[in-house]
Amino acid sequence: MTVVALTGGIAAGKTTVTDVFRAKGITVIDADLIAREAVAPGTPALTEVVKRFGAEVLHQDGSLDRQALAEVVFGDDQARADLNAIVHPEVWRLSREQFATHETQHPSVPLVYAVPLLAESGRTEEFDAVIVIDAPASQRVSRLVEYRNMGEDEARSRVSAQVSDEVRRKIADVVLDSSVSPEETAKSAADLADALVAAWPNELNSLPTRF
Repeated sequence: MTVVALTGGIAAGKTTVTDVFRAKGITVIDADLIAREAVAPGTPALTEVVKRFGAEVLHQDGSLDRQALAEVVFGDDQARADLNAIVHPEVWRLSREQFATHETQHPSVPLVYAVPLLAESGRTEEFDAVIVIDAPASQRVSRLVEYRNMGEDEARSRVSAQVSDEVRRKIADVVLDSSVSPEETAKSAADLADALVAAWPNELNSLPTRF
């Protein structure tokens, strides 16, 4: 099956781009949404999370308290690695199920997998092309402060906890510059969507490398 991955650092503008893709008729599967499904109440992954991190990472209704878990693992490399070892395989399994369903039902429609931590995952080579949404780290810090009401120290920590922009660009087949206004980013996303539709599925190597 043919799948294009889309990634970018926190506050790079991935949602702006994927909203445009969907409006253009492209199927977008969101790894973050699948990650929530993977640790829904009653799932084996949630049971393992509680075994590792304790019941304090649960809400009273038994659902995962994502903020409490984030506070436990943020800044603790071993804890984050343990969490990833529990959740990532299940997310990948569920994602591949959705890829297969799409391939069966809509093979002529481009399929984009939005996955924030692609560079960290080691799965880059499993995709037919990789799109990176790119904005400087300093600008993404400013966006977190302005639009998500984070303190500057927290915003810097969130950005620095991910791989560098340079590492992310190294895995890219296509880079979309999102350092501009949301309107300009959306225009570039529309141009890229049109190019994806035209190239799908056998001419992805003809895509322009920058938008």
